[in-house]
Amino acid sequence: MFSRPKPGESEADLIHFQNQFLAARASPAVKIVKKADKRKGEERNSDAERPQLQDSKDVVMLDDFPDILPALTPGPPKKSKIKSACVHFDDEDPEERLENHDQHITAVFSKIIERDTSAEAVTMPAPTGDPFPRIFHRSEIKSEVKVGSGRKSIFAQKMAARRAAEKPATAPSAECTQIASASLDVLNPEGSAEEAPEANSSNGDNKADDVFISQRPCIITGEGLGCQKSEQEAQAIHEENVEKLQSMSQEEILKEQERLLAQLDPSLVAFLKSRRSGNVGQKNEIKMEQNRPEEFVESLTVPQCGVRTSLSMQESGLEESVRRDENMKMEITGKAVIFSPEDDDLPVKPRKEWIHMDNVEFEKLEWMKDLPSPRQKKTKKGMQARFSLKGDLIPADADLPTHLGLHHHGEEAERAGYSLQELFHLSRSQLIQQRTLALQVLGRIVQKARAGEFASSLKGSVLRLLLDAGFLFLLRFSLDDAVDNVMAASVGALRALLVSSDDEKYLDCTFSWYQGMAAFPFVPNNEEEEEEEEEELTGTEKSQNKKQKDENKPDADVARYDVVKGLLKTRIQHRLRYILEVVRPVPTVVLDILHILTRIARHSSEACIQLLDCPRLIETIVREFLPTRWDPHVAEPGCLLTSLHGVACAAAMKFIRVLASGGRNATARLLNKFEMKSRLIRFTAEDPQDLLLPREEAIRLNTEAFRLWAVAAGYGQACDLYRDLYPVLVRILQSLPELLSTSHEKNPMFELSVQRAAAVVTLLVNVTQTAGCTVELQAKLSSCEDSEQIPPPPVTWNQVSGLQPFLETSMKKFLQVISWTETWQILQPLTTTYMIYLGVYYSACSQQPSVNPVDCLEELERLTSEVLQPLLSQPAMHSMWDLLRPCSALCNPLSCSPAPESVFSIVSLSCTGGKLPLSLVGSKSPFPFLTALLFLINSITHIHKGLISKYSSVLSFEGLKDYLHQSWQTAPPSVTPASAWMLRHEYHLQYFALVLARKMAGTCPDYSRHASLYHCVAMALLSRLLPGSEHLAYEILLDLAFNPEFLLEGKTGGPEAADFSDILHLGASAKLSQPGSAAASSSKPTRGALLRDSYQNLPAIRSCYLSHFVHLQPALVHSQASYQGRNYLIQSMLLPEVRGPILPSDWPFFPLISLYNKVTNAETRGAVLNSLPLDLVNTVTWNLQWVLLLETWRPKTLQTIPTAARLARLMCIFLTGSDLFLEAPIHCYTAALLSVYCQPKALDSLNLDAPLPGLASFHDLYISLLEQFEGVSFGDPLFGVFVLLPLQKRFSVHLRLSVFGEHTSILRALGVPLQQFPVPLERYTSPPEDNLNLLRHYFRTLVTGALRSTWCPVLYVVAVAHVNSFIFSQDSTTQVGG
Repeated sequence: MFSRPKPGESEADLIHFQNQFLAARASPAVKIVKKADKRKGEERNSDAERPQLQDSKDVVMLDDFPDILPALTPGPPKKSKIKSACVHFDDEDPEERLENHDQHITAVFSKIIERDTSAEAVTMPAPTGDPFPRIFHRSEIKSEVKVGSGRKSIFAQKMAARRAAEKPATAPSAECTQIASASLDVLNPEGSAEEAPEANSSNGDNKADDVFISQRPCIITGEGLGCQKSEQEAQAIHEENVEKLQSMSQEEILKEQERLLAQLDPSLVAFLKSRRSGNVGQKNEIKMEQNRPEEFVESLTVPQCGVRTSLSMQESGLEESVRRDENMKMEITGKAVIFSPEDDDLPVKPRKEWIHMDNVEFEKLEWMKDLPSPRQKKTKKGMQARFSLKGDLIPADADLPTHLGLHHHGEEAERAGYSLQELFHLSRSQLIQQRTLALQVLGRIVQKARAGEFASSLKGSVLRLLLDAGFLFLLRFSLDDAVDNVMAASVGALRALLVSSDDEKYLDCTFSWYQGMAAFPFVPNNEEEEEEEEEELTGTEKSQNKKQKDENKPDADVARYDVVKGLLKTRIQHRLRYILEVVRPVPTVVLDILHILTRIARHSSEACIQLLDCPRLIETIVREFLPTRWDPHVAEPGCLLTSLHGVACAAAMKFIRVLASGGRNATARLLNKFEMKSRLIRFTAEDPQDLLLPREEAIRLNTEAFRLWAVAAGYGQACDLYRDLYPVLVRILQSLPELLSTSHEKNPMFELSVQRAAAVVTLLVNVTQTAGCTVELQAKLSSCEDSEQIPPPPVTWNQVSGLQPFLETSMKKFLQVISWTETWQILQPLTTTYMIYLGVYYSACSQQPSVNPVDCLEELERLTSEVLQPLLSQPAMHSMWDLLRPCSALCNPLSCSPAPESVFSIVSLSCTGGKLPLSLVGSKSPFPFLTALLFLINSITHIHKGLISKYSSVLSFEGLKDYLHQSWQTAPPSVTPASAWMLRHEYHLQYFALVLARKMAGTCPDYSRHASLYHCVAMALLSRLLPGSEHLAYEILLDLAFNPEFLLEGKTGGPEAADFSDILHLGASAKLSQPGSAAASSSKPTRGALLRDSYQNLPAIRSCYLSHFVHLQPALVHSQASYQGRNYLIQSMLLPEVRGPILPSDWPFFPLISLYNKVTNAETRGAVLNSLPLDLVNTVTWNLQWVLLLETWRPKTLQTIPTAARLARLMCIFLTGSDLFLEAPIHCYTAALLSVYCQPKALDSLNLDAPLPGLASFHDLYISLLEQFEGVSFGDPLFGVFVLLPLQKRFSVHLRLSVFGEHTSILRALGVPLQQFPVPLERYTSPPEDNLNLLRHYFRTLVTGALRSTWCPVLYVVAVAHVNSFIFSQDSTTQVGG
């Protein structure tokens, strides 16, 4: 006999058992019997049809599965439905046959037939009063009952016995009825007669309830008595209470009830009522159980003689159950009392009949209650901001209806709206609609935050919070989503984050201003990101090193400082190209993408290169959004575009124009590789009204095409199109005067038409400049120079000179409406470009050899007499000059302050919401027109010197003088992207006014009164000019700053006045104007003589400063190419990055600082400089002369430099070399400057504890000064005064401790006499010293003799005074230890 498989045996063991079984040819233990298939009739009703096998092997036969493979014929295989057996061969292995025919277990269970129960009798369970049938234990059923025959399980036997016991219950007999009645008598022996009324009488029911309840106590249970008769005691108390109540009248009961209710706690009363209601309900249930006799019969298996005993046992069990339920009800009722407010608020009241609702968990039912009304929390802690689906901030106490979809079941459920955290969580949802909604709401919040709508309501910056939370990369990841809606929402949010429509609007408005095409790149100023070791690198090395560092940084670190650079690092341009090319979204998304790309192109030239190098990006934009032909139905009114692909778009042309501003190489690639020349011809040759586009879109597209052409012409490119489109340009110029006829109409297209005309004139300005360089380039080309040869442009002067009459005639007509305020505000941009064109035209015309100079001068005279002089005499011009100060950014720094939601990583011009009309770029600003007018006047006076006096009235306008006086005295706003682009245009006006003032220095009799004003403005402007204006700074240094005509004090008795002031002691003490020197004892010159020598050396001083600014030469070359109109040398329309002004604020000390740094670096490398060359001595002398001139005659120009910083710069003289300060001229001028800094006002403003610009630590500088004094001072009194100045009592005690603690040896050489010391001793002795450590040093040096009156008179007096003060005031003064 074979054994069964055991646990742990493997499949190999099972196969071994099978082989043994097959080898033994034993009969199987199980016989398979096939039953007939009822659904197939008698087809397979027995095994008789199955042929017997020749051998008795263990073979499993599977029906409907053939034993052989089907034939490989083209036709489908035929299956026989009557074949029930297969032919087998004797030599066939049964095991192999079993494996071949074993399909799967599904073959066994493929035909499952349910049992037919249609004829079975269905009996319903007996009805009960409980929600569910009563449970029973199998021990309650007699197991001796034998039901049926056969083998049955214990459970089946128990169930059969229960059914047998339930059969008599369906028709109860009289005996059972008597038993049930007896049971009722046992439970209520006294009330049996009172319960006789019919069951359908409600009064009878209520009375029965009262009698039933009154038999048992409701409150007292007797459990706490601890005796066996506790229940009897409780019952006795209950009966006594009932008798007492029955003896009282109804009025007495009510009166007593009122008295008890007034004395008892309301919660206790509620508890008692709940106990009574709970017990009543429980006992009512017991009565219902008693009224169902069939349920009692189930357990009655004893004879009738034992009925009373059985019922008494059941009664005790019921009472115990009632008490147990009463205790449970008491706990539940107690909870209900505690949570009664919440229970009342619930819309659904839990009932005791509900299953598993005994313990009501109110915290889980909170969401079912009505939301409480929102209210403002009276706490100092701010509340979480919540936003609507439109991005609006919802007030904390706003009570909004719930149908708006702004409520949820998170934190603060009563408040409507969603917090930023919840929106972030929603943006990661798996539901597309939720992700889309979250991104849309976040985009709207960002847009409103940038508009400043939350500045007064929220604490902190929403944008900064979002960026710190990873909002940028959330949008970047959402861009990669495959769902179009999510993609579109992320594009919209990204545009709201990066793009400001108002910024673009004002940049387009300033495009036609003087030098308006050039703009600063939108690169954040990340000075904290730079490291100190990069200071010695050149500009190219810095950019390469920074690029390598950015490549190695993670995307998040790069985006933290520069969002656009971080996006480019994530290759966002490739994703945007895919969306445009493959996804082909709706027009709104396309426009958003084009605006985003435009904003990226404004970032830097490197960003433009990355956009150009992106595969198929520019091709897709040019092909899809700048086609040469498209569907004409687009221009039909009311046509709704479903797709922008294949339709010309102005936003695409603007993107190409901004991309071209990134560099001349980018422009060349756009024109040649991407076929933008054909697009320029297509969109400029045709009038906007003839383009098959909506009117507004057609004008914008035409305007952007002309601007792109103007940018290309600014590099000297695309000028060959000028010859091809010359008739088009002439037609446009001839139609410009027609704008005057429509200016009175309130036509929204009128302003767009003016911008288009201004773009055309700007194009002609650049083409004229390019044509003016043709002769110069031809001359260079014909010369045999080895430098790079630049081919001349394909346009000549003769081809552009013919347009000047059209433009001059139009300008005359437009100037006639200058007194019409509203019309002039709209036409002013076009008139401004006319002025710029004439200035450029005459500047280039004077340099053309083919032009007769006499004819040119006559034209200038005619223009002056017929146009400009009448213009200057109009009353409207007076009001324009008066508007300079109200619209100035220098006089009103708040007008260019950053927006409240600006973040440093996203550059913004802070134009969101629009600029005020009275601002530099506002609608009423006179700056663009007056700048163009001054530019034209300077061009005319530069060519025709005889016309200078004709324009003397320009400088006599009170509005201009008032503006210049206020602008240089007001501290300029901090240099930010929001201020730099406006200040640059304002500096242009100041520069042209100063140039005109220089030209009138010898001709205008009134000039001397305002010479100091112009010089102060020039000095202030020199320290404020921004990168890109190096040419203006060079011209100011060359002709204005050191011009003797601006320093008339040198001619009109200024030196003599200084000597007279020193003699009469009107200023500070002049004791050190003739100081002693350790090198020589010859007489020293007076301050007046020093000023006279300095005034005479102004040319040498100018050469000194120009030579020290040679490091700006590369930037100067690029700036000169832009301002002088040499378009062939312009490399980019993007200006250098703004990190501050071109020159430092302390530039008057620049030669001295440069020399100090050079000597310090040489000593650091080990070189020793004992003596300095003569030219370096002259350099320091000229530097001191210039500073002395400014301190004496222009002291306010140095007010931006702190007095401590000026004193620290002079200390560099003593730290440079070992004997530089002993040179006679240097010693004299240093002593003269020291007398200036020792005046009372200067001493009061001296603050050595505050941080100084350009100086890391004054304490370290002073320690170096002490060490230098110990080594090379030779007891020089001038050097000694510089050492003593920082030791005043109000400065840091560490400076005095460094002298008396670490460098006591200098006390022997500080022999400055008290008569020559320029600082009052009260500044050293008052107030008394309170530092015990310093007093200890004072006392020690006095006692040991290290400090003597003959060696160091000044510090000796100071030490004695403080020690005496300490000794004699010790009892009344609290001393502080150091």
